[in-house]
Amino acid sequence: MVSRDIETRGAGVGPEARSDRGAGPSPEDLRCLAILLSMPEEGALEALREMAEQAPWLKSAVAELEGMPLDRWQAEHTRLFVNGYPKTPCPPFESAYRQGQMGGTMASDLAAFYRRAGLEPEGAAADYLGTLLDCAAYLADLVRSAEPDSGQCLIDALERELWEEHLFRWLPRFAGDLRQASELRLYRVLGERLGAMCEDVDDGA
Repeated sequence: MVSRDIETRGAGVGPEARSDRGAGPSPEDLRCLAILLSMPEEGALEALREMAEQAPWLKSAVAELEGMPLDRWQAEHTRLFVNGYPKTPCPPFESAYRQGQMGGTMASDLAAFYRRAGLEPEGAAADYLGTLLDCAAYLADLVRSAEPDSGQCLIDALERELWEEHLFRWLPRFAGDLRQASELRLYRVLGERLGAMCEDVDDGA
C-alpha cells in the first residue's frame, strides 16, 4: 500500500531499554497509520485484511470496503487528501495546516530535522504526515532499543522535538477534520486513532 518514505543512514543501537517518556504508540502502530494514508492500489484490501488481524479497530473498515470497487476507495482518498472540490478537506501536510500553503519553511525545517536524526526523506515531501509518522516510528525504535549513555538523551530530545514542535501543532486538527469529512469508515477510524495517539503521547510526555 505504501513505500517507505524515509531510509536510515545507519544508527547503532544496543539491547532493549525503556524510555522515561511513557509507553506511547509503538513503532508498529505508527507505521500502520502511515500506510493508511497512502493511495490504495491493487491488493490494498488484502493488505488491509492482514493489518486488521493485528489491529482489530480496522475490521469495520474492512467490512465496509469488501463490496466496494477500488476506484470508489481511490476517489475518496483523492477527495480527502489530494484534490477535493471546492477544496481539499484534509491535506496531510504540516505546511498546509500551519502556514496555509504547501512547502515553505515547514518543509525545509523538517528536512533539516531528519538530517539531524540521521534520516533522508525520499519520494514524499518532508512535511507529509506519512513521512513524519515514519520518522516517529524510527525514533521510537531507537528509544526502545538504545543503551543508557549511548546517545539516549539525544534520541529523547529528537523524539520530543518531533512531537512538540511539529505533530502536536497540527495533527489533532487534521484528525478532527478527517473524522468529520470522510465518507468511508476507514478514514474516520484513522482520524480517531490519530487523535487518540496525540492524547496518549501527551499523557506519557
